Amino acid sequence: MTEPSPTAKKADSMSATWSATSLADAEAAVKQVYGMGGTIRRFSSERDETFLFTRSDETDFILKIANPAEDPAALEFQDGALLHLEAAAPAVPVPRLILTKSGEPSHTLSTADGPRIMRLLTFLRGELQYRTPASEAQSRNVGRALAELGLGLENYDGRPPAGKLMWDISHTLDLTAVLDHVAPERRAQAKAVLAEFERALPAITNLKRRQIIHNDFNPHNVLLDPAAPTAVVGIIDFGDMVHAPLINDLAVALSYHLATENWAARTSSFLEGFLSARALDPAEIELLPVLTRSRLAMSLIIAEWRSARFPENRDYILRNHATAWRGLQNISDLTPAGLKRLVPNLSEA
Repeated sequence: MTEPSPTAKKADSMSATWSATSLADAEAAVKQVYGMGGTIRRFSSERDETFLFTRSDETDFILKIANPAEDPAALEFQDGALLHLEAAAPAVPVPRLILTKSGEPSHTLSTADGPRIMRLLTFLRGELQYRTPASEAQSRNVGRALAELGLGLENYDGRPPAGKLMWDISHTLDLTAVLDHVAPERRAQAKAVLAEFERALPAITNLKRRQIIHNDFNPHNVLLDPAAPTAVVGIIDFGDMVHAPLINDLAVALSYHLATENWAARTSSFLEGFLSARALDPAEIELLPVLTRSRLAMSLIIAEWRSARFPENRDYILRNHATAWRGLQNISDLTPAGLKRLVPNLSEA
C-alpha cells in the first residue's frame, strides 16, 4: 500500500479538493455534450461530484463529474466493464452508460481545476440494501446476484490501472505498516488475521480462477425492490474493481452478512444463493474463511488509519467499523470444515 501525501492532489483522489460545479453549468454541459435538456439536483459524494439529472421527459439519469485527481485510465476501465456487461450479460442490473452525441462513453471538461471527466448513466430505482430489513431470503438473492455479476465479468479483458488498490485482499499484508493505528483492544486480533493470511499466501497464490471482480459488493452498492426487499434490482459503484482470485469477491460480499445474531443462517443462505449460479473449487472453499477474516481486518485497519489522517471525515470513514468488528468476532474461529457444516452444498464442490 502506498500512502499518498494529503497535499499531493494528483496522487490521492479520495482527499483531492476541487471547485464545485454549479447546477447551471452542469445542465449546460449535459445539453452541449449529450443534447439533452432538463434539471439537475446535487447528491452527496466523497470522491466525485454526483448529480441527479432529470430529462425534460422526466427520465432520470446519474451525472458524474470526476475530481481532477482521478486517473482517466481508471474511469476507462470502469466504462469498459459496464459496456462489456451490457453486451455479455444484459440481465445483470447495472447502470448503462449513455454515449455522448459523438458516440463516446465520456467527455472531458476543461475547468479551472484542470481536466475533469464527465459521464452520464441510467438511473436505477431501488432501495439500498443497508436501509432494508436483513433476511435469509435477501442474503440468498444477493449471493446469486454476485455470482451472476461475476459470470458476466468473467471474460472482460480490461485491466486496472497500474498500482495497488488499498482495498484489494491480495495486498492484505501491506496493512502491517499501519497496524499501530488500530486501538489496542483490537490490534492483537487484527495482527493475528494478518499472520493467518501470510501462512495461507502460498495457497492463495496458487488459486487458478482469476478475473476482474467487483470487489465492493456491500449493502451500500446493492439496490433492492422497495416493494419486495429481497429482490435485487441494481448493482452500483465499480470503482474498486481489480483483477484477483474469484473467491476474493465472495469474501468481500460475505463479510457484510456476519454482524447479526443469525449470521450463520445468513451465511448459509448467501452461499447457497451464490452456488445456485456458480460452483466453487475445493481450494477456494478452503480459503474462504481466512479471506473473509482478512477483509474484515482490512476494514478495521483502514478505517482506524484513515480516520486518524482525516478526522474531519471520521463519521463517514467509520460507518462500517462496528459491524466489521462484530463480524470478525463472530467468525474468529470459523474453519473450512465449520463452513461446510453451515452450507452442506459446499461439500459437493
